Amino acid sequence: MVINKRQSLLANKKRTIVTQLHPESRISEQFRTIHTNIKFSMAEEKSRIFLITSPGDGEGKSTTAANLAVSMAQQKEKVLLIDANIRKPSLHTFFKTSNSTGLTDVLTGKVSFYEAIHHTGIGRLDLLVSGIIKYNPVELLGSPMFQEVLKTALKSYDAILIDSNSLLEVTDTKLLANQCDGVILVIQNGKTKFEKAAEAKKVLEFAKAKLVGVVMNK
Repeated sequence: MVINKRQSLLANKKRTIVTQLHPESRISEQFRTIHTNIKFSMAEEKSRIFLITSPGDGEGKSTTAANLAVSMAQQKEKVLLIDANIRKPSLHTFFKTSNSTGLTDVLTGKVSFYEAIHHTGIGRLDLLVSGIIKYNPVELLGSPMFQEVLKTALKSYDAILIDSNSLLEVTDTKLLANQCDGVILVIQNGKTKFEKAAEAKKVLEFAKAKLVGVVMNK
């Protein structure tokens, strides 16, 4: 299911969150539409964990993840946004918070899941930043501990959005895709080549991940 094949979303270079600053804007309405389409497409499966990725770097997946999470929180859902792009984390910059303690610390047992959670103050949206990069991402994200993190999160949140590295560059994203209920693929108009988008779709199929939609970013 393509969320909206012709839908173009603004990737703000200053890392601001349009859905927070301008909730009545056309772009914010587009994110609400994406949220609704996801709910309808996965309603029967009661899916709650979604990975947001892209074929390559710089195609707007983190911007999409941040804005979609805020949009969902504005619609009264309790949402957890996880920065699992521990190679190139960026979500902490959107929410202007520290990246010193986060997912990597939880996965290595340094802090508990709830100790690492950052309350954004935007509706019921919480953020789990990536933490400092000191470990092998593949080992961390493929570990039983990461699965425990997701199980724990499901007890407290209506929806979990995971921002990841680009799909075709590293192995960790494939591991994440296999552990989520659905994957949202972000492509950039004029940048993402058709061949790369098609290859990304095949990679997801090989990983036995469910592609629930494609967002075209501009």
